[in-house]
Amino acid sequence: MIPQETVDQIMNAAVIEEVIGDYVELKKSGSSMRGLSPFTNEKTPSFYVLPAKGIFKCFSSGKGGSVVTFLMELEKASYPEALRMLARRYNIEVQEKERTPEEIAAATAKEGLGNLVAWASKWFMDQMRTTEAGKAIGRSYFVERGFRDDVLDTFLIGYSPDSWDAMATAAQEAGYTAEKLVEAGLCKQRDDGSLWDFFKGRVMFPIRDVTGRVIGFGGRTLTTDKKVAKYFNSPESVLYNKSKVLYGMHLAKPDIVKEERCFLVEGYTDVMAMHQAGVKNVVSSSGTALTTGQIHLIRRYTKNVTVIFDGDAAGIRASLRGIDMLLAEGMAVKVVLLPDGDDPDTYAKKVGSDALHSAIHDDAQDFLQFKTKLLSDEAGNDPMKRAEMVRSVVTSIAAIPDAIQRSVYLQSSSTQLKMDENVLGTEVAKVLHEQSKAAAKRAAKSSPYGSQPGGTMPPPQGSGFPGDPGAAYGNVPVDQLPPPQEDLTPRISERAVIENDLVRALLEYATEVVSVTLEGEEGAEPTTLEVPFAELVIHRIEEEGIDIQEPMNQAVVKRFSDELDHERILTADQLANDQDMGVQQKVAGALVQQHVLSPNWSQRHKIYPVVERDQLLALLEDSLRRMHLTDLREASREVSAKLEAGELALEDERDLLAQKVDLDRQIQATLAHFGTVILP
Repeated sequence: MIPQETVDQIMNAAVIEEVIGDYVELKKSGSSMRGLSPFTNEKTPSFYVLPAKGIFKCFSSGKGGSVVTFLMELEKASYPEALRMLARRYNIEVQEKERTPEEIAAATAKEGLGNLVAWASKWFMDQMRTTEAGKAIGRSYFVERGFRDDVLDTFLIGYSPDSWDAMATAAQEAGYTAEKLVEAGLCKQRDDGSLWDFFKGRVMFPIRDVTGRVIGFGGRTLTTDKKVAKYFNSPESVLYNKSKVLYGMHLAKPDIVKEERCFLVEGYTDVMAMHQAGVKNVVSSSGTALTTGQIHLIRRYTKNVTVIFDGDAAGIRASLRGIDMLLAEGMAVKVVLLPDGDDPDTYAKKVGSDALHSAIHDDAQDFLQFKTKLLSDEAGNDPMKRAEMVRSVVTSIAAIPDAIQRSVYLQSSSTQLKMDENVLGTEVAKVLHEQSKAAAKRAAKSSPYGSQPGGTMPPPQGSGFPGDPGAAYGNVPVDQLPPPQEDLTPRISERAVIENDLVRALLEYATEVVSVTLEGEEGAEPTTLEVPFAELVIHRIEEEGIDIQEPMNQAVVKRFSDELDHERILTADQLANDQDMGVQQKVAGALVQQHVLSPNWSQRHKIYPVVERDQLLALLEDSLRRMHLTDLREASREVSAKLEAGELALEDERDLLAQKVDLDRQIQATLAHFGTVILP
């Protein structure tokens, strides 16, 4: 358990824009900072950070709160885990109170594995730097390949001894269990329960997340035996999800943002070689096929990607599908083709840093032009191969989500292929149409209503291409298009909207002083009283018996009321770090606004719009009256329903009619506050 004084120290040290900046490219936007949401796959930034308040708000996902909440949401960490992550970042020692056996047993698997792989990374490094075998075998491998010691240290490179249980023995002596060693993929277990080292005899490449924390390993064999796999990677765990990790991203982030470009290479040593040559905005998919999750990780920082290919034709062909995935995610893709037989590692060492920089920047080609030329050269004059080549190019163009970009690529590709643009456009439109039908079938299968047989609907029109064949397909059966579905999005009631707005104002203007006029006794002068807005809101809510219904609004109002009992005014800044994550989200949602009034109205145009700060009393009065009105209308509907149901005793019917008349009178009186009259 982390003592409260340590929690306070961590929260005081943590700078929210620094921490979130590890995950999201943030740009200044007035008094806030804005970027693409790390929680959703959005194209337009709707993720905001308010440094002055220490909170974030993501409008696309609805998430919001403090820096701790952010880490809990994104890293799937517990509250203590998130605090420890911050403590490590800001070099704050966490001396936890002695935990009970139950608390120790409840420690999360993620935290335990994190500690283990961090220990293992250091152990592997020590083996390569301090043992005779490590220096003679592991370090010499990298020295022969021309890697400097500072680069090896930057990437935490290590060595796993060529022994069946050296690491297993050391780890167990350090207090780690056999179960955790197997779960982390560091060891395998024999039938008799004994352990053997999974990475024995390999040089070790620690795999780190975007914050630099070790989460897994890649191990390369040094044997020439072709029956032995060249690389082993850690298995997936609660800590390591290979489809969402890119090797070197924790080091590449600042330079990707600065250069507005990310270089994508194949292997671990390619990343290291580029770093050694001075190119740091480079990442690797670690020899695995590129995934959507990895693309989303790149897109947090840039939409510009340059893929560096070695001269292996088979390898290039295998990578083309991955580049289509980049195009589908709206990325601008270029390609650099190295000489045959070279990869970034060998090429950098062969030609030097200056020549490498020139190659990756000056020789970069647009991907579709590169692909078209590559496949065209391979196809030659063979009609069947050329037809296959055209289909492949068409598939890539169809992957581009922006219609204008598709049109531009159609023009350039048709010229390059010496084909009629209308013909090529028709083929692209066919691919899009087939994709639409396939998506519709998937939607129909997942819909709670199933498909809607019978009848037809017109196909989607206007692909934006010459020769759009949309109309030529005739009518499309409804069961091949998404069925009409009920909007299942939860609807926010009018009452909740009013509550939310009042609580937002309460949070934003809690300490703002407002002037309240109190009527004196007959003949006496009115008295003007100045009170904090929060005090007035809580007083009026309690005085008028307003029932706050939405749970988070209830929680916020109660926090303010409890503080007022001790003659203290609560602030939004205090609530931003509330233990209740729901309250944190409420605060973030209330204080972070996507759209704000431009200062140009007053500064440049000398137009001074009425601002909310000057209308707080009217806002409070209107909110209270509107809540009363919704409550009265609901009560009136309930009475009407009982009357319409019939079969009432005469006395009960009279009572209900009297209630209805009284409720309608109160409704009319409340409407009069807004200058509204409903005629009978």
